[in-house]
Amino acid sequence: MAGDQQRARERDGDDTLIARTAGGDERAFAELIARHGDRIAALARHLLGPAADTDDIVQESFLRLWTQAPAWRPGGAQVSTWLYRVASNLCIDRLRKPTATALDTIAEPADPRPRPDQDHAASRAAMRVEAALQQLPPRQRMALVLCHFEELSNIEASELMGITVEALESLLARGRRTLRHALEDERAWLIAALRDGGMEAGREIRHG
Repeated sequence: MAGDQQRARERDGDDTLIARTAGGDERAFAELIARHGDRIAALARHLLGPAADTDDIVQESFLRLWTQAPAWRPGGAQVSTWLYRVASNLCIDRLRKPTATALDTIAEPADPRPRPDQDHAASRAAMRVEAALQQLPPRQRMALVLCHFEELSNIEASELMGITVEALESLLARGRRTLRHALEDERAWLIAALRDGGMEAGREIRHG
């Protein structure tokens, strides 16, 4: 119940900001970017890879929101869900381009060294999980990112992807199975590293 009330307040706040944006209020638009920009950038990084330049995805997503603002219907779609859908489609379009790097050729992150302020084992584990995630087919990766990293419900994620809940659950099952297989030899080490790294490791995986 509390979560539903929080989402309702966020939606009302976003609807107000979009109404002001439609009237040309640049400060309101900047607030929308501040609210949702980091999560859209994180989504793009997870879908395109940690070495990808996500600025174009973020900019194009919010440009479309600016264009959509005059026709926005309060009480309809959540801004976050709408942005996820736009950003996800932009990422998939980029992955489908002939010039895009095939997912099965994506290497581990270019710099495997953890940042000095982070626990080394936890950071290595986060990077290894991220690298394995990049090997998944785009739709499996998207399902896992939306449900596990962005913490959407199965219903929300399936609506965003335009598929049934059953189809989403199938993608999740296949994605998890592939990840388990890819990380099987390192399973015990990864679990220990992520556990010992605590919340810092979780933030590293989620935000890239």
